Amino acid sequence: MKHESHNIPPLTLAAASFAALGSEQRLSVLRTLVRAGPDGLSIGALGERTGVTGSTLTHHLKLLAAAGLVKQERQGRSTICAAVAYAEIEALANFLLTECCADATAPCKDHDHG
Repeated sequence: MKHESHNIPPLTLAAASFAALGSEQRLSVLRTLVRAGPDGLSIGALGERTGVTGSTLTHHLKLLAAAGLVKQERQGRSTICAAVAYAEIEALANFLLTECCADATAPCKDHDHG
């Protein structure tokens, strides 16, 4: 599900990424890691902040890592998790907004279409 292939249609890439974010818990885990920045969090700290722990957290991290959104790195006795795909996350948001109000009869007032 990584976004390295240029031959995959944007809709397919977006669908794969959104599928990885298709649970409230995974979305919470990713948002927490984005907030933590590039230094990431230990699995223990991530579990405390999200309320997702144990095998459930491990499962969610595995899916997010497979989608290329999160990395895990061993540091001594701890495993540090960090969001790594800031550009891809921004691209997902832009994917949703690119054609915002394109078919509307009146311009959208909520945001600038720069």
